[in-house]
Amino acid sequence: MVRADGVTKTFTDEAGEYSVLRGVSFSIAEGETVALIGVSGAGKTTLLQILGGLDKASSGSIEVGGRDLNRLPATALSHFRSQFIGFVFQFHHLLPDFTAIENICIPGMIRGRAKKQCVPRAEELLNVMGLDRQANHYPAELSGGERQRVALARALFNDPALVLADEPTGNLDGENSRQLLALFKKANKELKQTFLVATHNERLAEGMDRMLYMEDGRVARRS
Repeated sequence: MVRADGVTKTFTDEAGEYSVLRGVSFSIAEGETVALIGVSGAGKTTLLQILGGLDKASSGSIEVGGRDLNRLPATALSHFRSQFIGFVFQFHHLLPDFTAIENICIPGMIRGRAKKQCVPRAEELLNVMGLDRQANHYPAELSGGERQRVALARALFNDPALVLADEPTGNLDGENSRQLLALFKKANKELKQTFLVATHNERLAEGMDRMLYMEDGRVARRS
């Protein structure tokens, strides 16, 4: 499903050149749930952005679903990303003027489907998330945990094979964090998605199949 081999990422600013990723190598099998752990600045977010096709590696290879992302032209990469990858971030990024169900429909509408064609899938996901009663609520009318569940439903709308989550429980309390972990596991089991989750949350990490520990831009150890 995912294979990284010697991935580096270097940035340049006024102070000069600095490396964020320094030869990252690992693989993730289809259907696994994997936690990516490390202190702030270890390179977790940069790695997720590269795996998701939002940024390019400076060197090394990234294969997702058998495709070398560094070799895909921009248009093909955008198409691949919308079909194959779902993103969940620390902040929900829901559109405030759209209801929960409308926010979930967005990935389908971006791909050219009419809203009425998207609604059945969005309703299905709302049910999975336990939010069927909140379908017509706006983000301001939802709790923090409910907003993050809507964001997860939106990420799952196009049935992505790979879900990348960057500190998804960062703004949630303990109970909502536990609920989100349960939903990750449920989606993994019932919808067959592969998950890579960057987190500082020990309980969330321990609930994954295994863990990758990042340190100083490298995968320092695995468990």
